[in-house]
Amino acid sequence: MGIFDSLFKKKSDQMKTPSGIMPVLPAEIYEAATLEFQDVIAPSALKVEPKSLNLGEKIARTFFVISYPRFLTDNWFAPIINLDKIFDVSIFIHPIETSKVLRQFQKKVAEVQSQINTREERGLVRDPMLDTAYRDLESLRDNLMQAQEKMFDVGLYITIYADNDNDLFKIENEIKSILEAKLVYIKPALFQQEEGFKSAIPTGTDLLNVHQKLNSEPLSSVFPFVSFDLTSDKGILYGVNRHNQSLVIFDRYSLPNYNSITFATSGAGKSYATKLEILRTLMFDTDVIVIDPEREYEYMAEAVGGRYFNISLSSDHHINPFELPIPREDETPADVLRTNVINLVGLFRIMLGGLTPEEDALVDRAITETYAIKDITPESDFANIEPPLLSDFEMVLAGMEGSDSILTRLTKYTKGSWASFINQPSNVDINKKFVVFSVRDMEDELKPVAMYIVTHFIWNAVRKTLKKRLLVVDEAWWMMKSEDTASFLYSIAKRGRKYFLGLATITQDVGDFMRSPYGVPIVTNSSLQLLLKQSPSSIDLLQKTFNLTDEEKYLLLESGVGEGIFFAGLKHVAIKTIASYTEDQIITSDPSQILSIKKAKDELSATKGKL
Repeated sequence: MGIFDSLFKKKSDQMKTPSGIMPVLPAEIYEAATLEFQDVIAPSALKVEPKSLNLGEKIARTFFVISYPRFLTDNWFAPIINLDKIFDVSIFIHPIETSKVLRQFQKKVAEVQSQINTREERGLVRDPMLDTAYRDLESLRDNLMQAQEKMFDVGLYITIYADNDNDLFKIENEIKSILEAKLVYIKPALFQQEEGFKSAIPTGTDLLNVHQKLNSEPLSSVFPFVSFDLTSDKGILYGVNRHNQSLVIFDRYSLPNYNSITFATSGAGKSYATKLEILRTLMFDTDVIVIDPEREYEYMAEAVGGRYFNISLSSDHHINPFELPIPREDETPADVLRTNVINLVGLFRIMLGGLTPEEDALVDRAITETYAIKDITPESDFANIEPPLLSDFEMVLAGMEGSDSILTRLTKYTKGSWASFINQPSNVDINKKFVVFSVRDMEDELKPVAMYIVTHFIWNAVRKTLKKRLLVVDEAWWMMKSEDTASFLYSIAKRGRKYFLGLATITQDVGDFMRSPYGVPIVTNSSLQLLLKQSPSSIDLLQKTFNLTDEEKYLLLESGVGEGIFFAGLKHVAIKTIASYTEDQIITSDPSQILSIKKAKDELSATKGKL
């Protein structure tokens, strides 16, 4: 006797009451001084009703399939298997001896043939249903005789669960509507709910015995282990589908926009998954640019022959925010100059800790006059100009009335300890397939400023030449701290598609990111979303934003490193990122692995030195 059968027997025989309710009696367990496994898993109460079964706080109802259409398409059962509800499915397949089936078929074919002949003798119009049935029977009989098909008695049972009758009714109607749209009809097991429940639980016992005859071909379409997949004939490998072990291969540039968003806790594998995507994307003629806040991409840039720029106060790499890009064919110099002035006003808001409306207007006018002293006007040729520096802007501002407060705050960027960072001509060339800008060594107070300047510089380069590119912004919550940097990031997310640019935004601080007024718009403008392991403090916010089911919510809480949910357009699957040994050596962020690799390199260098 199975564990579930003994559970029912125990509750039925020993605890049944006149009302039909069978409560658990802790006193009996206590007096017997025994606690069996059945007592642990048993519900607090059990009540069998004609159309349902009460299991403690849950209500269960079992259905069986009574009718199938003439043809069953592949994966017709997939919408039920992928339904985000709690339910059990049991499929019982009982083989039938072919000789027995052939004898029955012979009799059935004779009956159908007799009906056809009778109609002909009476001069009646032929019945298409009889003709179709005759052809189907003859075809199936031929296949059975040639051992190309076999017949089976098939029982398909579904048990659904809910907290109350209303929810149970909704789930029942949803399942019925899905199946009836495919001409598959089900009925509840009236007065057999106990037998139905026992048939649906994993004991392998068919107590309902409600069967339909199916041959091999339609039976194969009932195969239950189906789920959404994201396997395409082009794109890169993102990982393995945890539902069915298929490969998740996708091309972000086949979607309406090329943006992605990655949310994960620290150590969940978000940078690892991103670096894996970058490494594989580089093989498909795509330029990749990374804003790296933790110096995690330096070794990777070295391994693939890219360029690595360290942006800090002591760095030799400088970017002049006053530089102007050469206008595209569909742009005028006036448009470019106007856009750059607006972006510079946003930069000064960040640098100076905010501006009053009067100061905002003053800065706007000073920027225009700063360009003018270098003979840069809306009619200029930007290919042959020398852009001004921040010190030029300071000089112009000093001659304006009411600029004292701005000048006081600006001095540290032109003459103080921060002068080496921003008041220099640009000497950065990003003409490589893989480019990394590191801001790890930049002071925290200056990181939003640095990230704004770098992204603005990258955006100008992107607009200059049309190429397939991917811009990766790691730890994007830094940019969400300021409204101007967040707004600029959002504008890239919206306008990037026009310039064949995909924006990959990565963050571990979900709260700060989503609290920004631009957080949700950036998420909704990202066709790809990757959610890895989450912390309990942020999971409710993510569940609301991404409309996750409770099962998906708990999956994210319990996921291991590199595991999560991958969204692409309207589809999403549970995913696990995987890498080859060589890829792992290039992209790993594990400190122990990095030390091992460094030690191996040092030993190799020492060996070469001895030789």
